[in-house]
Amino acid sequence: MKIIWSLVLLILSGLYGAPATKSYECTKIFEDRKNELLVELERIDEQRQSLDALKRATEELLRKKEAMVQGKDVKVDQKLNEIKTKEASIKKMLDENKKVLDEMKQLKADKVSQAFGKMKPAASAQILSQMDAADAAEIMMTLNSKVTGQILGKMDPKKGSQVTDALRKLPESPK
Repeated sequence: MKIIWSLVLLILSGLYGAPATKSYECTKIFEDRKNELLVELERIDEQRQSLDALKRATEELLRKKEAMVQGKDVKVDQKLNEIKTKEASIKKMLDENKKVLDEMKQLKADKVSQAFGKMKPAASAQILSQMDAADAAEIMMTLNSKVTGQILGKMDPKKGSQVTDALRKLPESPK
């Protein structure tokens, strides 16, 4: 009977002992897997934190660059406005200089015109005959038509025709 009891005990311990070992092995596998998952979770969390830090750094760098670009845009706009102001000033000075030059030319032409107007037609004709036809025509354009006619009448016919042709080609100038 001892043998039977030993056999029964052995069978029973085998039946009940086997599930305990299997349970222990499953728990160990689950614990190992749980530890692996925790390690993986920590690694993922570290990567997420690194990614967040990189994202913040990138956004900050982008903000700085945008501020720098806006600052440069403002400087460019200021320089452009300065250039436009200087350009307008130079244009104004150029117009004023042109006006003064025109006045000086007019005064010079008036003075030459007065000189030729006071001269006798024969003397004026002799001087103008020695000049280029275009220059003579410019001077004669400033004289009144009666004096111009008298001077042309005293000129050599060939030179007179050249001056007349040059007079015809000149635009009318206001007196």
